[in-house]
Amino acid sequence: MGCLVSTPTDSGGNRRRPANIGEVSVFVPGLRIPKPVDFSESLGDHLSKPLVERLSALRTRIVVVAGQEAPTITRTRRRTATQHGGSTLSDLQQALEDYLPVLLGLVRDGSPLQHKVQFVWVNQEDDVKETAISNAWYEVLSVLHLLASLSLSQANLLLLPRTSADGYQPKVSE
Repeated sequence: MGCLVSTPTDSGGNRRRPANIGEVSVFVPGLRIPKPVDFSESLGDHLSKPLVERLSALRTRIVVVAGQEAPTITRTRRRTATQHGGSTLSDLQQALEDYLPVLLGLVRDGSPLQHKVQFVWVNQEDDVKETAISNAWYEVLSVLHLLASLSLSQANLLLLPRTSADGYQPKVSE
């Protein structure tokens, strides 16, 4: 399958392969990052205190890590190591993956709690433009969007050539 001219025998001989492909990048859109939310005010009367504290702690962790990572995520760079040995990208991804199952409890089976909390997200490029919606489904979709953006960013980092120790010859990552 494919173009008739793309086969070596049909194009009149061996095709020449490009010597230097250059840098390859994946488009990574600007991130939308969450702003702090007070769950105890909205859900304190409806959920147990430990559950409200867990939900609040998980989202606060995302706010902190995303706030650290968002300004630098779209720049061409390698992952930066954190004090725990991981990278901030993987820390943010793990925080989102920990938060998502707990968040899904707010939207399960048409729960009356899904409209109790106003979730606020802000665009990375425009701090003034923020979106605030009182719907837990909006929060679920925002978390999934951020996870997808992180995956694109990680793909971009893997496609960028690595510089060698001597600093001269770039080596393409696998």
